[in-house]
Amino acid sequence: MTSSGQAAPPPSAQAAAVDGPATTGPSYQVGGVTYTPADTANYDEVGYVGWYGDDASGKVTANGEAFLPDAVTGAHKTLPMPSYVEVTALDSGRTILVRINDRGPLANDKIIALSHGAAEQLGIVSGSTAAVRVRRVNPPEQEKILLRSHGRAPERIAAPPALIKALRLRLPQSPVAPVARPVTAASATAPDKTAVLRAASPLPARPGVSYDGIAKPAPMPAAPASVPARSSATPAPVASKPPAPAASGGGYVVQVAALSSRSRADALARQIGAQVAEGAGMWRIRYGPYPTQAAAQAGMKAAAAKGFENARIMANDAR
Repeated sequence: MTSSGQAAPPPSAQAAAVDGPATTGPSYQVGGVTYTPADTANYDEVGYVGWYGDDASGKVTANGEAFLPDAVTGAHKTLPMPSYVEVTALDSGRTILVRINDRGPLANDKIIALSHGAAEQLGIVSGSTAAVRVRRVNPPEQEKILLRSHGRAPERIAAPPALIKALRLRLPQSPVAPVARPVTAASATAPDKTAVLRAASPLPARPGVSYDGIAKPAPMPAAPASVPARSSATPAPVASKPPAPAASGGGYVVQVAALSSRSRADALARQIGAQVAEGAGMWRIRYGPYPTQAAAQAGMKAAAAKGFENARIMANDAR
């Protein structure tokens, strides 16, 4: 994953990372296999995970940053750098946010390699072969800042058993042998003459990227302990905007859930792009309002796309 031929300043001297436009770089080849990076907005895959730690500390990642073992970062074969993914452990449902800043793992069929900090947050034991779901997301800027500052974003709502069961059906027949160290290849070539490989590394270099500044993050609310069962029939789209109070007007809404905690309701609504309305001592997470029941079918589709198959259409009592 990281370069073995170019050292970076020690971690104590590293400033927060910065994000610029997500870029892919040219195709590259390792061990006779060609990898073509792509800006796949709805990337959503299941497979197995590896991790790498202290022996790569301070070395340079594929996008030119210093690798910090305790930061929550990951290496991926084709996703843009930087980009952000939610990684779900399929044994526990535990889900974390990870920043992709490196290429790999390239010597086996694992779909992602995590830094020591990311593996620890996800609950992966060194040397184990863990099954995961990797889904590209566009998190709030506050959470991006946390990861760029080498911190940790709040854990997501745990995936429910029904979703875990469905995701496991998509796993490859047999996992690869566990790998707990960076994966390197004997040779690497890039067909594009403009691609530069870092010394003794299978990774294409990514110099000369310009980035934006950062600001201090605000604390994030706690996530709810459980939510209705989710379906994996459609990959969950990226959450778009924070929740707003349910608007007046329109005769129908699509209700996803009702929670007794405002902070938990806000967290769930923010995650799925819905709204929060108060009623009868509960905080209700809804899509809408819609003028007719037929129009409310759009809200049902949105709820299903987010994995909530038990949503229902009901009269809008917030008018």
